[in-house]
Amino acid sequence: MADDIDLWEAHSDWWQDGFTDGADPEYEEQILPIAANLLSGYDRILDVGTGEGQVARLAAAQGSSLVAGIDPTANQVRVAAERAGGPLYARSAADALPFADETFDAVVACLVFEHIEAVDDAIEEVARVLRPGGRFAFFLNHPLLQTPNSGWIDDHMVEPPEQYWRIGPYLVEDNSIEEVEKDVFIPFIHRPMSRYVNAMSEAGLVLRRMMEPAPPPGFLIRAIEYQEASTIPRLLVLVADKLDLGSP
Repeated sequence: MADDIDLWEAHSDWWQDGFTDGADPEYEEQILPIAANLLSGYDRILDVGTGEGQVARLAAAQGSSLVAGIDPTANQVRVAAERAGGPLYARSAADALPFADETFDAVVACLVFEHIEAVDDAIEEVARVLRPGGRFAFFLNHPLLQTPNSGWIDDHMVEPPEQYWRIGPYLVEDNSIEEVEKDVFIPFIHRPMSRYVNAMSEAGLVLRRMMEPAPPPGFLIRAIEYQEASTIPRLLVLVADKLDLGSP
């Protein structure tokens, strides 16, 4: 765990420069609009793995009275606070949230659980800090189609040539360090989708909706190699509610 945090500390500027303030079309055209829709109308919101705070700032800008963001990386929390925008920030791991039970109406986690080792504890913490009936908006790199060693294949060994999306060892949990660009190394944990859904169910989080949007146009313009795979989703969004045991 310490080594993973050290990598995020060392490469936090990669995230801060490349995925915020309009730099990344997937965030601008897809992730942020979906988050805005899913969080609309919720007053007390927690952003787990907030990074430099762009999702938290979005929630605050929509009028929520309390928005908090937590991240284990000191550099991310510092920059989030500098960029301000209304949320409160704290340095914390996701599996030990520094909040009382039922503090929040909604929790959002955006592309962060792929980097959390203590996944069951973290999901239990999400459920603990949610009020009954509260929402969990859970964004993931698609576990099936972003499995390690998956990718678009142009197979010229057959006649006629075929193109297809190769799926890696989907059912095998994999904890690895990936070079996301030259000299930038980030820890990733692959898990099958059922691992997340079952952990949510056991924590009292009931799945209400699942979204698998196609890659947005701005991403396809920049990622020429992905053009032929434009029907393959990169993002999975799970929307869950915390069971209200007091309801009939």
